[in-house]
Amino acid sequence: MQLVVREAQGPFLTQVLNFAKQNELLSAAELAEIKHKAVLMSLKFADKFYNKYKMHLLEQAAYDVIGVASLGLAELSNQDVAAALQLLKSPEGMVKPFQKGWSMLVTVSQKQPNRKSLYGDVEEQLLQDIATPPDADEWHGLQSYQQALLESNRRGALQLLKQQFFSQTEFDPFEHFNLEGMLAEVVLYRVVVGPVKVKQDLKKHVRHSEFPERWFSVDYLQLQTEATLADLPAGIRDAIRADLGSNFAPALLKTLQFAKKYRELAQQDASPEKLDAFEHKHGMANPLLGWPQYIEM
Repeated sequence: MQLVVREAQGPFLTQVLNFAKQNELLSAAELAEIKHKAVLMSLKFADKFYNKYKMHLLEQAAYDVIGVASLGLAELSNQDVAAALQLLKSPEGMVKPFQKGWSMLVTVSQKQPNRKSLYGDVEEQLLQDIATPPDADEWHGLQSYQQALLESNRRGALQLLKQQFFSQTEFDPFEHFNLEGMLAEVVLYRVVVGPVKVKQDLKKHVRHSEFPERWFSVDYLQLQTEATLADLPAGIRDAIRADLGSNFAPALLKTLQFAKKYRELAQQDASPEKLDAFEHKHGMANPLLGWPQYIEM
């Protein structure tokens, strides 16, 4: 495997070596030691996941090692090339950055229940997005990881919302497709019913709620949203906020206005068919934010 030292904005590992070359901070012996460890790691990686006796697979293993090590090196050094160089010059050299990068990929990889990855706990496509030749002009591995991290946090946030705020805590990904809709259901339920676990009985509570005028304010609903988010860990809060659109509170207000009209109709002893027709008329087949989909028993 060749670790090419040249002008580039490619993998972070290459950027660090270029920095060292330009500033004469790495001796020939030190560079040779880094390359030697990289070669050994590539052989070991190929032996574990590919076939080290086939040149194209050995080359792929080298690209994998460079990508994963670049990811870990960027994380450990906070993308500071000088700090990263000191890590490479340490006795562990490339090993510690690679281990860090690999653990980062394991953390964000989505486990597929009926599908195994060639790389064990690391998702195949994610590793392919991270892997890179050393002389690549551009490297998008860090962005690929950050996107995977956001998706991992989103999945975790969905599960935590379910466990934290719903009476039925078993998570069904087909029941809730996005954080925005799930959070909206929680906020709406807590506004109408109170700070209790969400159950599939909102329509019954709507019939007997008073709907005071203070509810019908974007500012009020934003405060209720923040109060709900305050019960969650900071990282999960950030993941949810990143998923919320600017129209979240106005859409929730629109749902609340619909709920008030639904209540008026229900209190007039409207038939279930008429209530269903009213839901469809107001877009509940493709529901307004926060209005639950369950069938009222």
